[in-house]
Amino acid sequence: MKMHDLGLPEAVDTHFFDTPDDAAVALADAVARHLSERLLIAPRASLVVSGGSTPLPFFEALREKPLDWARIDVLLADERWVPEDDKDSNTRLVRENLLQGPASEARYLSLKQPGDTPAEGLAAVESALNDLHLPLDVLILGMGNDGHTASLFPDAPELDEALDTDSAAIVVPMTPASQPQKRITLTLRALNQAGFTALHLKGDDKLKTLQTACSDIGKVWDMPVRAFLKPGLQVYWSA
Repeated sequence: MKMHDLGLPEAVDTHFFDTPDDAAVALADAVARHLSERLLIAPRASLVVSGGSTPLPFFEALREKPLDWARIDVLLADERWVPEDDKDSNTRLVRENLLQGPASEARYLSLKQPGDTPAEGLAAVESALNDLHLPLDVLILGMGNDGHTASLFPDAPELDEALDTDSAAIVVPMTPASQPQKRITLTLRALNQAGFTALHLKGDDKLKTLQTACSDIGKVWDMPVRAFLKPGLQVYWSA
């Protein structure tokens, strides 16, 4: 399958690479360029990233960029409600793989705060994000084979709230039945208007999932990634 066979909306830019490293370097170049341009006109810039294994080479490429990292706010699109030293913690992943070298100067805004559950920690998370300026500047999303992105899972009881762009909420606790851990996620309102949004994918299975998502974009609740399949999106895919 090729990118032009996916049925993506017009004005979605697709970038097709043979290897994950090639995709990572190209995405890091684009992100660094956008952050640099933003910092020319704003006191700070925001960078929202996703967890998992796919972004690891991207993190390694981006962290070496000669940016004014002290003026960049880094946060996750979503987080599992586990301790930061847990093997499933995306915060641990970001600290160990992105916030190193020059990028260690960035300000990290953690979605994991004290509390036994995301609901108990919600007020603390909201407080941690008090200084976050919307719209976001750079947003890097992944996608699951069920069509979720961030922690916008189709089977989460809280999905309606998370997708409600009229709500003032920018974070919502999520308890999808398909997942072993409770989670917290940025809402569609917070994610939807970023200056630069990229969907970073790897593998033929993700191409097939993306094609399915493109087949009926209006059914966002079935595959929440559909909310982002619109003009301006950048798709970075590698085999």
